[in-house]
Amino acid sequence: MGAPDRSLATSNSMQRVKVYRLNDDGKWDDQGTGHVTVDYLERSEELGLCVVDEEDNETLFLHRISSDDIYRKQEDTIISWRDPEYSTELALSFQETTGCSYIWDHICNVQRNLHFNSLNNDTFHRMNSELRELPAIELSTLPLILKIVVESGIADQMRLVELIVANQDFFKKLMDIFLICEDLENLDGLHMIYKIVRGIILLNSSQIFEKIFGDELIMDIIGSLEYDPEVPHVQHHRNFLKEHVIFKEAIPIKDPSVLSKIHQTYRIGYLKDVVLARVLDESTIANLNSIIHANNALVVSLLKDDNTFIQELFIRLKLPTTSEESKKNLVRFLHEFCSLSKNLQMVQQLRLFRDLMNEGIFDVIADVLQSPDKKFVLTGYPYSFLEPRSKSSTFSCCQEGRDSTPRTVGSRPDYRFW
Repeated sequence: MGAPDRSLATSNSMQRVKVYRLNDDGKWDDQGTGHVTVDYLERSEELGLCVVDEEDNETLFLHRISSDDIYRKQEDTIISWRDPEYSTELALSFQETTGCSYIWDHICNVQRNLHFNSLNNDTFHRMNSELRELPAIELSTLPLILKIVVESGIADQMRLVELIVANQDFFKKLMDIFLICEDLENLDGLHMIYKIVRGIILLNSSQIFEKIFGDELIMDIIGSLEYDPEVPHVQHHRNFLKEHVIFKEAIPIKDPSVLSKIHQTYRIGYLKDVVLARVLDESTIANLNSIIHANNALVVSLLKDDNTFIQELFIRLKLPTTSEESKKNLVRFLHEFCSLSKNLQMVQQLRLFRDLMNEGIFDVIADVLQSPDKKFVLTGYPYSFLEPRSKSSTFSCCQEGRDSTPRTVGSRPDYRFW
């Protein structure tokens, strides 16, 4: 919502593409191969597609993203459109389906922001004459805050996001009131806070998500969503996450930023798949999946750059004293690690697999293929280490255990590494 967030550009991972232009004879001319990002155009506040040549790192192609409905996604790996500025047909052919989906989602997000920003400013201010600032965050003002959140039109939502993001203490104060209401068993207050938090999440703002998914707020946010007035019994999501979800590492991860991203990714997935599964719209789900996708890519990238981590993994795999169960867990970890590496740039993937080959990954695969455990043997097939993952998959090889598609809380899940 609101103006495009500059974090969008920095969080993009570059995707390998071929650029095509339709010539006068109706044939597609290959304009070159490079890596595409959604980024801010030079000396401009506008977002566009930028393709950098993979050989000389020179700019191969620039295109300002239009708010018009000109883009088409074809066959999972092609995005095409008719460029109104040059009156010609253009196309990007992606090497990976995940890369195509990733860029497509960002184009759609940019277009939504452009539509919002195109609203007439006079109309915007007239519609928002009562929303120049948020009321104080107090128990007595919860009904007014709820009315603002749930009854706002598109223009009001833009202003609401701006006000919430600008107020550094908004969520802290709201969660303080939530905890007070919970201590006093004030159900009316708890139900209002549930609706407020749900409504704010449905604003689908990346800036707001960045705030509420931080370590300081996420558990209280999930707690506030336990009090759905349409559900007869209070849900116990926090208790489930704290008492029944087990975080167990196949190999110790020492980088606190990696651990934080793994925990965050799990909790975002839990919120999406369980807490708000029945109320989220498609665009919000897509945005949450993009965050999960970006977190997975970051975790893999940080782990692959940690030479001691990779070395320790293979040392443990080769030690004769490593138990059979521990070795299986390490192999499952390695399988997930390789699968999620498909989110990396091609150059990074090649470097990673070169390092894994030097450490002896094929010896590991050979050992797995000789295991009497038939299910475990499937993990060892070489192609299974390289199979693509869906955008919404989580880094579960060292993650908290939960069923892949849970819908209820209260039962202890089987722990999974994969």
